[in-house]
Amino acid sequence: MRVAIVGCGLIGGKRARALQGDRLVVAADADLGRAQRLAQAHPGCLAASDWREAVSHEDVDLVIVATTNDALVPVSLAAVQQGKHVLVEKPAARSAEEIEPLVRSAGERGIKVKVGFNHRFHPGIRKAHELFESGAVGPLLYLRARYGHGGRLGYEREWRANPAVSGGGELLDQGVHLIDLARWFAGDFVSVFGWVATFFWQMPVEDNGFLALRTAQGQIAWLHASCTEWKNLFCLEVFGKDGKLQVDGLGGSYGVERLTFYRMLPQMGPPETTSWEFPGEDLSWTAEYDHLRRCIQEDTRPLGDLEDALAALRIVGEAYRR
Repeated sequence: MRVAIVGCGLIGGKRARALQGDRLVVAADADLGRAQRLAQAHPGCLAASDWREAVSHEDVDLVIVATTNDALVPVSLAAVQQGKHVLVEKPAARSAEEIEPLVRSAGERGIKVKVGFNHRFHPGIRKAHELFESGAVGPLLYLRARYGHGGRLGYEREWRANPAVSGGGELLDQGVHLIDLARWFAGDFVSVFGWVATFFWQMPVEDNGFLALRTAQGQIAWLHASCTEWKNLFCLEVFGKDGKLQVDGLGGSYGVERLTFYRMLPQMGPPETTSWEFPGEDLSWTAEYDHLRRCIQEDTRPLGDLEDALAALRIVGEAYRR
C-alpha cells in the first residue's frame, strides 16, 4: 500500500518502521524539519507541514494519524472523506462525542479505520487471549490490570497535561489500553464506577485513574492507570473458574514480557504453573499493521476499531462525570 503519516514524532517513527515494504508517500508534521527527517529515510517520500496535503494526495491508500489528541479526529475524518483507510493512534478522540462523526462517516463509506490498540498484538497478551478463548481457564470470573509509569521532568508542561489538547489525563492516555483489553476478554460492560485524582503532578488533568467495571453477567474488571508508578509497570490478570493467566511487562523499561498460566488442579492446592517469555524487540507495531493490511485486503473488521474506541471513550467519560 501507499501510505501517508501525519505526525512524525516518536510514534510516527515507530509506525514508519512497521510498514513492511509498503511505501511511505507523504510525511506531514507541523514541524517541517521533523517531517523531512522521517521522509529522508524513505526515498521518494514528500515532506509537508500541512496535514491536508497528506490526506488529499492522490497516491495515498492509507493515512496513519499520530498527532496530539486534538487533531486525531479532524485528520482522520478528512482522510475518510477522501476515501483513504486510516490507522489512528489511541485514544482516537478526546471524547465519545467527538469520535461519533468519524464512526458514522467511516461506516457510510465502508472505510477501514483501525485504532492504535497495539497492546492486543503483544505476543504474551495474544497468547493469553488464545488460551482464554480455548477455555484453558474456564469461565471468566474477573480481571485485574495495572499500567503505570513515573513521568519525567517537565511532564506537567507537556501537551498531555493540557486538557484542551489531550482531553484528559492518565485514564484517557494509558487507561484506554486497559479498558480495551478488558473488553477484549470480558465483552461489554454495563456498569461503570470510576475515580480520577491528581496526587503528584501539578496539572489540570488526573495522574491516576481507577475503574471498576461490571458485565451483564456480573464479571468485574478492576483497572488502575497511573503516572505516579515511578517504576514502569504493566500487569494483566485474567481469573477463570479453572485457572489464571497473568501477563507482566511489555519489554523495554517495563521488563521482559512474560505470560504465566496457573492451572488449578482437581485437588486444589498449588496450581500447575507454565510460563513463557517474549524477549527482544517490541513487534506489536508490525503485527498490528500487518493485521490492518489483511483486513483491508479481505474486507474484514479490524481488531480494535472505531467501535472499540467509542466504547472505551464512553467508559472514560462516565468516570470523568463522577
